[in-house]
Amino acid sequence: MSKARILYVSQHMVPFLPETPMSALSRFLPQGAHDKGREIRVFMPRFGKINERRHQLHEVIRLSGMNLSIDDVDHPLIIKVASIPTARMQVYFIDNDDLFKRKAVLYDADDKLFPDTDVRSIFFVRGVLETVRKLGWAPDVIHCHGWMANLLPLYLKTNYADDPYFANSKVVCSIYDEGYKGSLNKRMSEKVALDGISEDHANTIKKATFDNMNAIGIEHSDAIIVGSDELNEATMDKIKSAGVPVLDFPGNDGYLADINAFYDEVLGVESEATT
Repeated sequence: MSKARILYVSQHMVPFLPETPMSALSRFLPQGAHDKGREIRVFMPRFGKINERRHQLHEVIRLSGMNLSIDDVDHPLIIKVASIPTARMQVYFIDNDDLFKRKAVLYDADDKLFPDTDVRSIFFVRGVLETVRKLGWAPDVIHCHGWMANLLPLYLKTNYADDPYFANSKVVCSIYDEGYKGSLNKRMSEKVALDGISEDHANTIKKATFDNMNAIGIEHSDAIIVGSDELNEATMDKIKSAGVPVLDFPGNDGYLADINAFYDEVLGVESEATT
């Protein structure tokens, strides 16, 4: 199914942020899918640490201007875009001055998580889904990278379950060991509930630890990719008991072919991926 539409939702990506296993794969996997004839869209947060001038980010006026209400507070959604010339690939950025303007990614000057990180995560995934609707683009596969993106399967399977743009979308989560210590805001599940998501669906993040943010993604995904070779035992047990297709850690060699073939498996079509 070479023409399948793949939506990539990534927490971090090179060259916009420093290289990690997740940010590198988030950069090269969409390019590999595009080279195999897939139609792709790529989204990430516009963290204030990203140099807009160097990477030539500019606002997409026709996509900006929507307000997203979280915990009864309106947050204007700004959409920016930049190109990676060597890959012929565009990246869309979810932005908001209050949530993402600070010149850091996740931690303040005292090396503590920003207290509104839960709101930033909710805003990010809702911003992606609303922008894709505005683009009029219906993805076949939505591939999430990073714990900040792991709320997307929850929203997709609840609030957006009957949306015509996502009715046939399969959501794949890559689960990584790149996380944080402690918990996000203790009211995170309440804020999700204000969006109309039931307490049962949000129960896992009543305590929003890194492991539980991974778990909420696993619980609502159609397929899972083991993104790191050393996930903790509890997370691996959660993945094994999820009852959905799982791709074991594909390693650094041949992962493009392995993951593209996995997309076809998830979509129930004969794979055309080649090495």
